[in-house]
Amino acid sequence: MAKDKAFYRKKSINLGGELLELDSPLVMGILNINADSFFDGGAYVETAAAVRQAHKLWSEGADIIDIGPASSKPGSALIDPQEEWKIVAPVLEALKSELPQARLSLDTYNAATAEKAFAAGVHLINDISGGMIDARMIPFIGEAKAPYVLMHMQGLPENMQHNPRYENVVKEVAYFFSKQLEALRKQGAVDVILDPGFGFGKSLEHNYELFNALPYFKSLFDEPLLVGISRKSMINKVLDIAPAEALNGTTVLNSLALERGADILRVHDVKEACEVRKILNFSQKFA
Repeated sequence: MAKDKAFYRKKSINLGGELLELDSPLVMGILNINADSFFDGGAYVETAAAVRQAHKLWSEGADIIDIGPASSKPGSALIDPQEEWKIVAPVLEALKSELPQARLSLDTYNAATAEKAFAAGVHLINDISGGMIDARMIPFIGEAKAPYVLMHMQGLPENMQHNPRYENVVKEVAYFFSKQLEALRKQGAVDVILDPGFGFGKSLEHNYELFNALPYFKSLFDEPLLVGISRKSMINKVLDIAPAEALNGTTVLNSLALERGADILRVHDVKEACEVRKILNFSQKFA
């Protein structure tokens, strides 16, 4: 567990029977095992490489490792559940054997994949569609009492960045959260984490409107808040750089996200995110 001091009120999530306290922000390390991720696609498609990277993320201080078997970058197609499981299964088996202490999340919108993975020892389901792609997802989450990241996305990955439009992006995302939370509660869901979905059907301006509204979401909902902005276009477009050059910008926004109430940072660069957390926690002693 993270050992640092609290920024906001104490809460916890149950991951595989372990109560993981949120009295300090958590760091979720990204493990992309697909060949087409926007930043490190193809680097960890081999099981051995994925396991080595997972060891690195865990040793650097990741509280959770998020496994991504399918690309969700703009323009990507949806993945078939059977194909997705072929990618997930060997990596999951190896991680449960070689890094059994790790808390594992699976990035999937397919209920069939989520069900198999949860039965095989995954602790958390991270759904970019918030239950909108597969209608069976929310009933499964409720029945299994699986911890769940509820993310907002306008459209699908293949078309989400084709001129996204909102009357009021903050209010519309908040309404989506309210509606989906109600559906989840009716099905018996327990541990739900909210993710505004930066870069998923949002313009640059939408992303920063949502980012500045993090305290609003924090005050409106009792659920933990996840922020995933690592090396994304909302950094790269402002600085006119490539994702490979975006670590410094990511660190700046991660720092601001924690100050604005984020409970979980989803990142490619775990060591740097943990350093942000440690410095900000230390500074709170003198606030």
